[in-house]
Amino acid sequence: MNTATTPKPRTAAALAARRRKTETALERVHKTIVRLRREKAQISVAAVARRADVSRTFLYDNVEARAAVAAAMTQAGERQSRTPAERDDERAATWRERALNAEDGLTAAHIEILAQRTRIGELLGQVRDLEAEWTQESVQRIATENTTLKQRVRQLTTDNRTLDERLKAARSNLRFQDRRMADLEAQITAPSQGAQQ
Repeated sequence: MNTATTPKPRTAAALAARRRKTETALERVHKTIVRLRREKAQISVAAVARRADVSRTFLYDNVEARAAVAAAMTQAGERQSRTPAERDDERAATWRERALNAEDGLTAAHIEILAQRTRIGELLGQVRDLEAEWTQESVQRIATENTTLKQRVRQLTTDNRTLDERLKAARSNLRFQDRRMADLEAQITAPSQGAQQ
């Protein structure tokens, strides 16, 4: 039989579950190391195990976890062994970079403000030009014409409504007359048919 080479489904599922559990634990270890670096806390096997919710045995037995913790501890040791002058230089470089970025941002803001002011000036000039074309007299004349046109529209709307009502009444009368004519024709043809029989 060939049972030794092919794992049974239960065994394969257990192995897959164990692999997923290990990967999840490794991910927590890496995130914990990043968090400890960000917090500038001391990195040790105990601290990583506690924060990542894994056992110390896991950190010692798993090659990847052990390497990650060792690298983080070495890097933290190098950072602490730097002289205060080197740390001050690093902080000064950071502040210098921030200051330069702030100056660049300020320069860009001044350029944008100047462009916006120029655009506002142009638009205000256009508004003044448009206002200059219209005298008080022409504005009054246009307002009067507008009022007259509104009154004319109201009058036409009323006339249209009246004509529509008349049209409906005429159609109703026509239908009534058509029915009346049909009734009269029926009466006229009915006695003559009775006389013929």
